[in-house]
Amino acid sequence: MIERVVLVGIGTGSLGHLTLDGQAALRAADVILVPRKAEKDDLAEIRLRLLEQAGVAARVAFFDYPVRDETLPYLERVERWHDEIATRWSAAAGEAAEVALLVWGDPSFYDSTMRIASRLVSAGAVRVVPGITAVQALTAAHGVPLNTVNGRILVTTGRRLRDGGWPEGAESVVVVLDGECSFRGLTGLGLEIWWGAFLGMPEEILLSGPLDEVSPRIVEVREAARGRHGWVMDTYLMRKS
Repeated sequence: MIERVVLVGIGTGSLGHLTLDGQAALRAADVILVPRKAEKDDLAEIRLRLLEQAGVAARVAFFDYPVRDETLPYLERVERWHDEIATRWSAAAGEAAEVALLVWGDPSFYDSTMRIASRLVSAGAVRVVPGITAVQALTAAHGVPLNTVNGRILVTTGRRLRDGGWPEGAESVVVVLDGECSFRGLTGLGLEIWWGAFLGMPEEILLSGPLDEVSPRIVEVREAARGRHGWVMDTYLMRKS
């Protein structure tokens, strides 16, 4: 029965994004839980490679991600999906008391792993080891500051951008979890964009410039990358010129 869950941020899958605290936490775990997705098996391979590079000898237990029921309202769909993931964690862990998971990016930032863990153990039994966020990796790769001088930053999702357009009063907007290139609905507003996919990985792709000019190119490059890999993780920063 799981008594403690350790969530370790791994940035974008580079050993350089896995902190020394993160490596120590993984070495101390009884079992490492590794998710598998039919269309994203190479993400499991990246996690296994990180464990090997960090000298982690703990047992690895795989679990398959369930499929979300798209017929349900969004919030109910996500809640039921998280319930099922927690059930699969428990089954994969077996009799292990302490399990660890390698979390893409950072466990506290636009990630639901902490919420799933709360279904199995109390908040005090969840340890979080922070990692590099996609936002940090993006701005570092482009060599651009996240904010203007004394300026505000808004981090939002592609879904909210599609529903509400450019946020009122916003200066710098970071968009995550956007599988539909929602920036296409913001042309004509005088925006600059800094976009990146596979950040920090050998496959890293970076594009930037006036949104009206580079938007079609980003869509084209993103589709090509998705075709090659079967998946793509990307994020972007926009601000008014």
